[in-house]
Amino acid sequence: MFITFEGPDGSGKTTQLNGLMPVLEKQGLDVIRTREPGGTEIGDQIRSVIMDMKNKSMTPRAEILLFCASRAQLVEELIRPSLAAGKIILCDRYADSTMAYQGYGHGLDREALGQLLHFATGGLKPDLTLLFDIPSEAGLRRRLSNHEEWNRMDDYALQFHERVRNGYLEMAAAEPDRYVIINADRSKEEIHKEVVLTVMRKLNRS
Repeated sequence: MFITFEGPDGSGKTTQLNGLMPVLEKQGLDVIRTREPGGTEIGDQIRSVIMDMKNKSMTPRAEILLFCASRAQLVEELIRPSLAAGKIILCDRYADSTMAYQGYGHGLDREALGQLLHFATGGLKPDLTLLFDIPSEAGLRRRLSNHEEWNRMDDYALQFHERVRNGYLEMAAAEPDRYVIINADRSKEEIHKEVVLTVMRKLNRS
C-alpha cells in the first residue's frame, strides 16, 4: 500500500508519519518511510537546491522540473520496487504537493502540470492520501514556534500559502475515495489517534 502525507507548511504531517511508522511495525508490517523532494541520493541533491534560501530567484517552472526530477527517481528507484515486494510506503509529500504549491499557489496551468506529473510518476497514484489541514497563518506560526528550519518554500507570502491550502481542499473534494482530511489544528495525540484509526481501517485491521 502506498500512503502519502500531504498538507500546508506547519500542518504536522511529518510528525504524524513518524508516529504512525512504529505502530504499523508492531503489527508485523514491512514499512518504508520516504520523503519528497529527496528519498534517494540523487533526490537529496536536488532537494538541497530547491530548499536553499540562496536560490530565491528560482522560477516556478524551474522549481516544478526539479521536483519532478526528484520524484521520477524516487518512484523508479524506491517506491515501485518496494510495492512490488509487498511493503507499505509512507511518503512525506508526493505529486499532490506540486499541484498544490505550483498549480494553485503559483497559479500555473494545472492541466499541463497534471500531464507532467503523470509523466514523472509513470501514472502511479497513492492508495490513500492523508491531508493535514490547518489555517495557513496557524501553520506558519507553528513552524516558527517549533524552531523548524525556515526554507525557501516557507518564505512565500501568506496569500500564497492560503492558495495552497485551498488547492489541497479542492483536490480532496475531487477525489474523496483517496483523500482523508485530518483536522491538524489539534493536539498531536488527538491527530495521532485519528491517523492510526484511518490507516488501520484502510488496511482492514482492528
